[in-house]
Amino acid sequence: MPFPPHPRTRLRRRSLLASAAGAALVAGCSAAADTTGPDRGTSAADRVRARAARDSEELAQRYAAVIAAHPALAARLGPLRAETVRHAQAFGAHPGSSASPSASGSASPSASGSASASASGSASPSASGSASQSASAVSADPKAALAGLAAAERTLADRRAAALLDVPGELARLMASVAAAGAAHVYLLTEGGR
Repeated sequence: MPFPPHPRTRLRRRSLLASAAGAALVAGCSAAADTTGPDRGTSAADRVRARAARDSEELAQRYAAVIAAHPALAARLGPLRAETVRHAQAFGAHPGSSASPSASGSASPSASGSASASASGSASPSASGSASQSASAVSADPKAALAGLAAAERTLADRRAAALLDVPGELARLMASVAAAGAAHVYLLTEGGR
């Protein structure tokens, strides 16, 4: 036979509401940690960051190929390539995976050519394969080569701008900044020489 509850052991309404709110908070936090835990978000951001670094490295190699094919454009393209190398480094690329900005920023065609040769020689096999593809894809016409670089910059800037909503804050700010720099490069490649 059950005993009647003692008046002091009864739950008060405030205690019950506080317990329910605390339980909901704990359940909500644990469910969120299971589905979108910090490891899952970080790894996705790391993949986006690594992709952005590779894209910038490939673009820097494309600049090097155009500079090697058209030495007269070295003074104009050297600073843009150096900035692209810095973008790759900002995304976490190793400084040795692309030529250093100071080596590529020089106006001497021989220094730029040797820098691009050392960059493609020291890069990974997939990167060196894309470097040789971009070297063979450089147009013999300097204007067409500049148009190709502008198209690559525009495509990359658009892709980075589209990815902004899917990355965390700090990476989104970096990607937005680099996308804006890419848009400025497009302007300099298409309108800047006129």
